[in-house]
Amino acid sequence: MRRDTAVVLALLLALCAACSRERAPDADAADDPGRAPSGSVTISGDDSAAAALTWRRPAVKLEDAPDALEAARERAQSALEADRLYEGEDAAIPLLLAVLEREPEDAGARKALERAREQLIAHGDAALADSGDDAEALRRARGAAAVARTVWPQDEATQAYLQRVDVADRLWELNRGAEADLEAGRLGESGEGALPKLREALELAPEQPRAMQNLAAVESALIRRAEDAAAEGEFAVASQWLDHAQAIRPEMETVPDARERLERLRALRIARLRDEGVAALSEYDGIAKARAILAELLLIAAPGDPLAADLRERIDLAVHYGLFRPGQVFTDALAGGARGPRMIVIPHGAFTMGAPAGEPGSSDSERPQRNIRFDRGFAMAVTETTVGQYRRFVDATGYQTRSARRGFSMVYDERSGNFVRRSGVDWRHDEFGRQARDDAPVLHVSAVDAAAYADWLSEESGQRYRLPSEAEFEYALRAGGDGPYPWGEGAPPEGAGNLTGELDRSPGGRRWSNAFPGYGDGYWGPAPVGRFAANRWGVHDLAGNLSEWVADCWHDNYRRAPADASPWVNPGCRNHVIRGGSWASAPDQVRSAWRTPAQRDTTNARIGFRVVREI
Repeated sequence: MRRDTAVVLALLLALCAACSRERAPDADAADDPGRAPSGSVTISGDDSAAAALTWRRPAVKLEDAPDALEAARERAQSALEADRLYEGEDAAIPLLLAVLEREPEDAGARKALERAREQLIAHGDAALADSGDDAEALRRARGAAAVARTVWPQDEATQAYLQRVDVADRLWELNRGAEADLEAGRLGESGEGALPKLREALELAPEQPRAMQNLAAVESALIRRAEDAAAEGEFAVASQWLDHAQAIRPEMETVPDARERLERLRALRIARLRDEGVAALSEYDGIAKARAILAELLLIAAPGDPLAADLRERIDLAVHYGLFRPGQVFTDALAGGARGPRMIVIPHGAFTMGAPAGEPGSSDSERPQRNIRFDRGFAMAVTETTVGQYRRFVDATGYQTRSARRGFSMVYDERSGNFVRRSGVDWRHDEFGRQARDDAPVLHVSAVDAAAYADWLSEESGQRYRLPSEAEFEYALRAGGDGPYPWGEGAPPEGAGNLTGELDRSPGGRRWSNAFPGYGDGYWGPAPVGRFAANRWGVHDLAGNLSEWVADCWHDNYRRAPADASPWVNPGCRNHVIRGGSWASAPDQVRSAWRTPAQRDTTNARIGFRVVREI
């Protein structure tokens, strides 16, 4: 027996103590497959159970009848064709061995046994192909090894297969050890831990998927350390961790991408400091505080950094002009460490609210027209409130929305093409009642739920957040225009928003019965916020996507409405106003002046909200 063969067999025999108590197969069993080998091999199972599997040849009893051998041959042939090779007395290999014990010169049985050996090793190789991360596949491969080693111990194909099993075993142990190191944080960048094990695994099997995945995990862990350091403002330390990561897979773009992310983190930290400086300007002695923050910012910013220049300019402006400028986008810092929604400053000015007499599709509830003037600008959320933003509020407060408390909301039903009541749906779900993405606009919230979010933002930020008034909503929606639609006259231009278009199709192939001719936007249901172009004042989705709650109570018309832009509120009112078209609104409902009532507890898949902030 060659030395490498002996090593392989010894390794297999060492897989369990039981093997050492078995006598090795007779040396000439390979020359006489009909002779019953006496040895057996215990093969370990998966690494959690380590179940012992030993192939012990099933006992096959052949009758003395003249046709017993022929019957056994036929049974063996059927088993071969069915790939039942060694388990049970009706398996091919036990039957053929029994035939050859009775008739050692049976050429047909010998040929069939050779075919069984080929099939066995082929099945074992197929299992080995999946054994990198599949313990059951490795168990099957080891089982095939036990049979092959017992029946054909000297066969070259068997020896080669046993070596492949040995490699698979070693790969499994190396990967398992590396994964344990990874879990314990022993990455191996200094020579001890996961990295050396994985490099050994890849020497045994270059590009082995599990080892490559684990190698990528080590790289990712180093990158996470760099990101943690950057989060603490330690960008020099972060760069050192990235240098370690770069050495692992230098041909990949992962670390260069991470360097870009860290630069973005640096930029985000600079932006956060800039925002803190801006926020400080509204406080007592705010200019001095903002200048101290600017000094901290300059320690991590590159010379000429635009945000540093912006804060410096704002400090200069605050001395003379106050905090904000029209079109300025900002976020407020929240007490919990997060950021509030992105807000944009709407310029002060005047507009004519409502629909003129004779506007197609209008109603008397949109009249009489009235002139509204904004002597001071206000900030409006750039997008509708998202699921992720609302989640932060719910997680922070434990707030229970109306739909969550009552256990249902209205969703779109593809089968009927209508909106139907569905149990178990709340703010976490989309228009079909499935789990919603964090960047999707939040649905299934009532007017009360929307106001609660605004109140929370006010408490967290120290600023005054609220739902917009009808006047503020229409003013921002029109953005200086005076046509019937937010874009002016006629059909919507391409990309105008998430509207009901003639070209839109539902997942099941439905189309709208009342839609804008020739228009399509690629969505049936709400789009993630900000997917469509902003209007002239930088606000997204006012003209579509979702209809939105405003602060006003419903009144049948504008007679006796407030002369300014404040909400028209009656204490205890049950019906609130909804403004703006949605993904499922008829074209007339997309008009700038359109308004409709809804009970304050209404929740469905067409209504969301956004907030405004006083400045």
